[in-house]
Amino acid sequence: MNNTMSKREQKRQTILDMARKIFSRFGLNKTTMDEIAKATRMGKATLYHYFSSKEQIFAEVIKEESRILKDKLNDALENAKTPQEKLRSYIITRIKYLNVLANTYSALSDDYLEHYSSVKKFRQEFSENELQTLAALLRYGVDKKVFSVMKINDVANVMVMALRGLEFALFTSEESEVSDDDINLLTDIMLYGICK
Repeated sequence: MNNTMSKREQKRQTILDMARKIFSRFGLNKTTMDEIAKATRMGKATLYHYFSSKEQIFAEVIKEESRILKDKLNDALENAKTPQEKLRSYIITRIKYLNVLANTYSALSDDYLEHYSSVKKFRQEFSENELQTLAALLRYGVDKKVFSVMKINDVANVMVMALRGLEFALFTSEESEVSDDDINLLTDIMLYGICK
């Protein structure tokens, strides 16, 4: 663990790490605070000093996954050069990370709609950030005379909806992964619909 973390922060992180493993195996509904306590080798009462419920722990795990995804997306954008490369890299990184999450949290697919409201706040924050990021990327492409987009915010919004649709499909269908061919097809559709 990181030496700069306080003992309390280390315990909290241990709880989140172990809970993540349990949620991925059993889903939110079938996970109990007793199981999390046992996995962390802490008393159940100790868990309640850090989190009021398994739902709060779950929300924190989702918040952490959202932060990791944002970091990966920012890295993808920084490493790409042209507007087209940036958009392609953004879409590929986002979908591939969600593929990993869908496989890691396969037990949650049954719970996805039921617990959607518990992660709604983080989804909304992520969507707003994603909308701003894609709009800025489109603006950059227009400024570089690579993209021809009249209504940047509207196009960015449609892109967010398309990506969200894939996310929904990943977590609610039998298909646990979007293939590389499908990722490339979606990216090509988005790119060549806006390239000059």
